Amino acid sequence: MGSEGSIKGRRERLRAETTAEIKKVALELMASGGPGAITLRAIAREMGMTANAIYSYFATRDDLVTTLIDGVYTSLADAVDAAWDAAPAGDPAARIQAWACAFRNWALANPEGFRLIYGDPVPGYRPPEGGAAPDAAHRLCTGITALAAAAWVHAGPHNADSDFTWSDFAPGLLDKVRPAFPDLPPAAVALAMRIWSRLHGLVSLEIYGHLQAQSLSPEKLFREELAQLIRSLGLEPQR
Repeated sequence: MGSEGSIKGRRERLRAETTAEIKKVALELMASGGPGAITLRAIAREMGMTANAIYSYFATRDDLVTTLIDGVYTSLADAVDAAWDAAPAGDPAARIQAWACAFRNWALANPEGFRLIYGDPVPGYRPPEGGAAPDAAHRLCTGITALAAAAWVHAGPHNADSDFTWSDFAPGLLDKVRPAFPDLPPAAVALAMRIWSRLHGLVSLEIYGHLQAQSLSPEKLFREELAQLIRSLGLEPQR
């Protein structure tokens, strides 16, 4: 029994290592050739495997892409959730800054992953019903809404003239945010979307290289934008 268990353990470890390498090579191929470069045959060539061998790990290219998206999306959700939880609960400015900086830092450390979940789609990819990473997507969605919720007591008066109603939002979004934040009005959800557009927009420009010709200090630009965002919410950014 001991010998059989040891052999099984080695096989499981080897399979886990090979699976991790397949995912790593897939992201490398995407980085050099775009999302269309992710194919099982190309990965097999890079790893010195036969096509039949790699199919024993992922039955289809779409299975691999789904696994990749779920993995990187979950990694992002873990990073921003940890940053949010580590910041003082009674300091909304600190929590917003922590979340936003964690989002940017993760994107810079995982540019291929960022492109996979927020960039050009993989040609021909069909995600499973419910999406490739429903749990992580839900966490990101509620996390972004939490940014607005944390500041709403201060930001609310500045949005008193908002005419947003629940009918202005997609049902899928409302299914996520309304149970998590039952007391937030439609204007607060709209604010969350505007916060997201400011943070995501600047990070996207940086990840895709569009700031390189204009800014020698994209981090300074991001921090200034974040400080202005926090002030617009009626809060004072942390020094």
